[in-house]
Parts: sequence; structure tokens; C-alpha cells
Amino acid sequence: MRKISMRQAINEALHIAFNSDPSVFSIGEDIATYGGQLRCSYDLIDNFGEERIMDTPISENAIMGVAIGASMMGLRPVVELSYIDFIGVCFDQIMNQAAKLRYMYGGNVSLPLVVRTQGGAGLGNGAQHSQSLEALLAHIPGIRVVMPSNAYDAKGLLLRAIRDNNPTIFIEHKALYKKKCEVPDEIYECDYNCDVKREGKDITIVAYSSMVDQALKAAETLAEEGVEAEVVDVRCLEPFDADTIIASVNKTGKAVVAHEANVKGGFGAEIASVIQEKAFDKLEKPIKRVGAPNVPVPFSPVLENAFVPNADNILKAVRSIL
Repeated sequence: MRKISMRQAINEALHIAFNSDPSVFSIGEDIATYGGQLRCSYDLIDNFGEERIMDTPISENAIMGVAIGASMMGLRPVVELSYIDFIGVCFDQIMNQAAKLRYMYGGNVSLPLVVRTQGGAGLGNGAQHSQSLEALLAHIPGIRVVMPSNAYDAKGLLLRAIRDNNPTIFIEHKALYKKKCEVPDEIYECDYNCDVKREGKDITIVAYSSMVDQALKAAETLAEEGVEAEVVDVRCLEPFDADTIIASVNKTGKAVVAHEANVKGGFGAEIASVIQEKAFDKLEKPIKRVGAPNVPVPFSPVLENAFVPNADNILKAVRSIL
């Protein structure tokens, strides 16, 4: 099967969505002529024209307001926010409007709205362009939070999100855009459930987004030492599939939860709490969390490298349990 990058897979999903549904359109800063900061929209205007691919002023609040109104009227906007850090500018629109209007209207309106944005560190973008803020969003009832870890999942999850009738924040890690894997030509969707990326019997490593690769690297090293680690990819933080994680921990009896976000208040705390509540009688050791320290993301490459968690950090956590 062909191998394509996550950037190509996202672009392919957008083409499929635009070709299959005339109600799909995209708005954002510099997404038309330039193709977006994410460079995933590089050829959309050539294929679908200015009426469906629209540049906006530098006003995230206005972008989200337009998208929310359009989705309530039956269109399917795909918003591009250049960096998840900018979500603070339009947080009221997301938190108090997009997340709540379907509930407040008693289900009489739908909001088939997707917000594509990039998060994460590792490329030297500094403290205001490298954050992992998914826990803030997952805390708000009424919105979906999706975080693919590879090109295959990115294509299938984005198509699922665009066809969903609920507002969805689709977070793409900037360090994964060039990473390639096998992706089918045909149209497919991925469900929102967790995906077991590697089977094992000795310990469960729960991760999402860029940390899935690091978890798999750690699992390979552990296999050389005779330890079979099971790696569970949390592809969607909301809705959250606890059953797959609990089934894995019930089998292994031990768990490490890893994400790039700051450990303090990170979504890993939610995962660990769910494991403790639902699999306590199977746990043989306390759950370990792996994440970044509670400081802003450094700009210095040396400091940023020390800030971002990696396979070695996961290995240290696993070995401390074993």
C-alpha cells in the first residue's frame, strides 16, 4: 500500500469531503492563496474556488462566529485556526456558543462544525505557538476533541468529524505532518474509540497524538528486555472510550499514561482517575504519569528538547513500576 504523510492525508480527506458534500466550505487566515500555516489546504482554492475556500481577517473571534452561525443554518464549515494557542482569542465562541447551543435549543439545531488546528512542541515555535491545550477543551461538555497520531487515522477521523453533527476540535500535532504511513486510496472513516496499536500482556501504556510514537518506541525497547507492553492510542478525548483502556489494564495489571501536555491538570489525570475507579482491583502497582513540566514551552532548542517528553521518559516510568 502507498505511504503518504499526515499532511497529504488531511488534504486528501478535505478533497473527499468537498467533492462529496457541497455544504462543506473552509475559512481561516491565509488558507486560500497561501494554503494555510499548516500547508494542508495548499491546492483547495484551485479545485473548489473562492466561494468555498475563503481567507479571513486576523480575527479568530469573527472566524468562529461566522462558522457557528453557518453551521446552525445547515452548512458544514471547516475552520482553520493556525495554532491552538490562538484559541484563547475565540474561547468564548467555542465554550459558550458552539459547545452549548444545541443543548440550549433542545436539540432543534445542529452544529456540524470542525475546527482544525495544530498543537504541540518540538519545532522551536516558542511559548505562544507550541502549547498542548486539549485538556481545557475536553473539560467543556458539548464539543468533541480529536487528536490523530498518524496519517491513516488523520484521514479517517477528519472525514468522520466533518460528517458529524457536533462541533469538533481536530488537533494536529505539528511534528507529525511529515510522518508517513500506509493510507488507502479509498474513502473510509475511523471511529472515535481508542485503538490498540500494539498488543502486550505485561503493562499498558496509554498515549495520544505524538506520544503514541514515543510509546511504541519504548515498547520496542521493552520487548528486547522480555517485557511485552500494550500501547493504547486515545484517538478521541471526547467522547472518551474508557472501555478499551480498562480492558487492557484488566489484562496487564499495570499502567503508564503519557502525553506531551504539562502533567499538572493534563488529560492524563482524567485517564488515570478512570483507571483507578474502574480497574482498581486489577491494579498491581500505582499508575504513573508522563508529561511535560509545569513551565511554558521554551524557545531554546536545548531547553525545548528537555521539556518535551520522549520514549526514555516512558521507559523510566515503566521500569519504576516493573
